[in-house]
Amino acid sequence: MFSFFKKKPPPTPPASPATPVAPSTAVAPPAPPVPGALGSLIGRALVTPIDIALPSAVPAERQKWLDKLKSGLGKTASSISAVFTGNQIDEALYENLESVLLMSDAGVSATEYLLQELRRKVRDSGVTHPVALKNILVATLTELLQPLEKPLVIGLHKPTVIMVAGVNGAGKTTTIGKLTRHLSNHGATVLLAAADTFRAAAREQLSVWAERTTVEIISQAGGDPAAVSFDAVSAGKARGKDVVLVDTAGRLPTQLHLMEELKKIKRVVQKADATAPHEVLLVLDGNTGQNALTQVKAFDDALQLTGLIVTKLDGTAKGGVLAAIARERPVPVYFIGVGEKLEDLETFNAREFAQALLA
Repeated sequence: MFSFFKKKPPPTPPASPATPVAPSTAVAPPAPPVPGALGSLIGRALVTPIDIALPSAVPAERQKWLDKLKSGLGKTASSISAVFTGNQIDEALYENLESVLLMSDAGVSATEYLLQELRRKVRDSGVTHPVALKNILVATLTELLQPLEKPLVIGLHKPTVIMVAGVNGAGKTTTIGKLTRHLSNHGATVLLAAADTFRAAAREQLSVWAERTTVEIISQAGGDPAAVSFDAVSAGKARGKDVVLVDTAGRLPTQLHLMEELKKIKRVVQKADATAPHEVLLVLDGNTGQNALTQVKAFDDALQLTGLIVTKLDGTAKGGVLAAIARERPVPVYFIGVGEKLEDLETFNAREFAQALLA
């Protein structure tokens, strides 16, 4: 479920004479995002988000999504849950838990951290049953993943320029199409930039998404990717678009000359708009396990990533990789995907993910 705040903020009620407000240059921190909502600020200046109360129950649409997420992470969840089927907490349980966490690609650092925290909390609380230990693990994993939970903000700049990168096969172009659909459905005008100019299929695929979502696209057969990106940002400014999404060519972090091409695109985009790109996102295939962490480090070093989109979490036994990312390179996870349908891309929530991973 995505939501956008209105472009025109509601009028601010006058302050009471009894409680005058002292002038201040400080900006109050935004209200915490509602799980499943895409926080958005649209306008020329900073707009205070609407304070929306947390729902007392999970909406039916979100519950349907959570059921899909639990099903998608079922392989990882079943292997971890099997550790807690005994009647006592002993050293053997901790050793088995260490093994399954490593097999889920949580990584050495995150696994060690989780086990240390579990031992400490068990010692402090005095719990003795494995079920109670599992509940402690859910809470501890949620704490570890919390820094990754951050909403994508649209509207502080017009257009908001989002550059999207990723290796071949990660689902980058399809994810851009899904994101475009969600943005369009909630009032944002989007312009696509087909900067993957070397692969005709990529341009055609993005054009299909542009038609399905009824948005404009800037495309050029065989042209320079940086030039297409420059033209798209310039067109986005001239046409008053809210968002410009730049689809770049898929590449491996080891292809240094191609990584340099990404850096060039970023530099050229800055010539069209000195503040752009405002978001640099990396699309990750959730099935790649620890290799996903390697990709995050390489792309972050080259482009200074602002967010991640993790796809293909359906049916994976590698769901623990987000714990590794949180521990070693905590780049925010804006969205996660568990299928090919438009509704299979949703905002990331740390507690929901932890519960699904340990269901």
